[in-house]
Amino acid sequence: MDHIISFDTFIELLLGISLSAAVGFRVFVPFLVLSFAAVVGHIDLPTNFDWLESSPALIVLALACALEIGGYFIPWFDHALDFIATPLAIVLGTFIVGHTSSDLSPVLQWTLAIIAGGGTAALTKGLMNLLRGTSTAMTGGLTNPILSTIELIAAIALTLLAITLPLVAGGLVIALLSFALYKVGQFLLKLRSRLPESNTPIA
Repeated sequence: MDHIISFDTFIELLLGISLSAAVGFRVFVPFLVLSFAAVVGHIDLPTNFDWLESSPALIVLALACALEIGGYFIPWFDHALDFIATPLAIVLGTFIVGHTSSDLSPVLQWTLAIIAGGGTAALTKGLMNLLRGTSTAMTGGLTNPILSTIELIAAIALTLLAITLPLVAGGLVIALLSFALYKVGQFLLKLRSRLPESNTPIA
């Protein structure tokens, strides 16, 4: 039945969610890692990702990664990149999960894609945006390159883990999402507490 998810589909879904989280760290890095691994013959990508398995795709993704990585090492310019990268990460996270769960019915496939893929990328990216904003406020952006290095390492490591040990990667992503929800929730509560009270005294 369509609503029953097989073990293979579950593993592919974990792969997609893990890659979506990696996209939240760096938009193009997961695609570059997948493309490189496919071109050298280390992995056999699903049919929907065959376009990554070519030298032209590898070159274009390498250039895109170089620009993205370089831009995030420039304090203050990294915030401008976040305005572009955040919606792009959400779209790509949705795309990845949608194309790694193509065995499901279309309704379930794209519902999971939006919630699990787009939601995972949004939470991961939102957490890093929050940390970058805190770093900029506290140090004037001087420590932002350190945060950018951590993001890059996390994107590469999570992508490699996703394609080799998707169950482990999925567990790490669940822990990461729990932490992200906690931190974002704390931020929203703190922001709400700073807003002026709207209640007016009754005469």
